[in-house]
Amino acid sequence: MSVVVSAKVPKELRERARRYGISISKVVRRTLEAEVAKAEEEKLRTALDEVSHKLKRRVAKEDLVRAVRESREGR
Repeated sequence: MSVVVSAKVPKELRERARRYGISISKVVRRTLEAEVAKAEEEKLRTALDEVSHKLKRRVAKEDLVRAVRESREGR
């Protein structure tokens, strides 16, 4: 399911994008996906820091990061 998102851009910018065959919707979608992924990673990084602090460094941060990555990869 999709939703419509709108944004105002200067008319000249839209015309220039069309002139070069740039799909504004694709650019917006890719950029939004990248920003969401960045925010999710930052939230995860913050959570890992909190867990690491609570464990009083009993587990190395690198080990936690590796465990999360492995769980994402389905290992």
